[in-house]
Amino acid sequence: MSTEKATAACFCGACRYEFPISGVIATFVCSCDDCHKVSASAFAHNFILKTSDMNWLSGEDKLTRWSQKATIDSGNYMENVFCSICGTILSRQSSGFDGLSFPRVGPVEDIKLQSTVLAPQVEQYTPKRLAWFHGVEGVPKSDGMYPFGS
Repeated sequence: MSTEKATAACFCGACRYEFPISGVIATFVCSCDDCHKVSASAFAHNFILKTSDMNWLSGEDKLTRWSQKATIDSGNYMENVFCSICGTILSRQSSGFDGLSFPRVGPVEDIKLQSTVLAPQVEQYTPKRLAWFHGVEGVPKSDGMYPFGS
């Protein structure tokens, strides 16, 4: 297993973490109602990582956590982990996926990594995508939550 690591940081740089590139479990684009709102965009681009693989280098004391379940189809709680200074969402955790985190791809500092290893492998909640977005070419699509690992 490779020990090469990547780093991610919030917009202001106060919160930084590293993770093993080989620890990336999957990547996806999500167009669910929750991701529209919380990303303030057309969709969210995330990857899946064991929470234990996120090694905070700085700013862990500056993180704010907020959770809710009102907009989550499964009824599980979804926790947003964001910088208390600049508001950048760095990761999310679901009560339905113990031990896993769903970091945002945008804060990853290596743009080449964003275009290769972290490129979307799946697109989920496709019926909820905006009409002008025609989807990610060449990846499996799912009407709801993609069944990762099933």
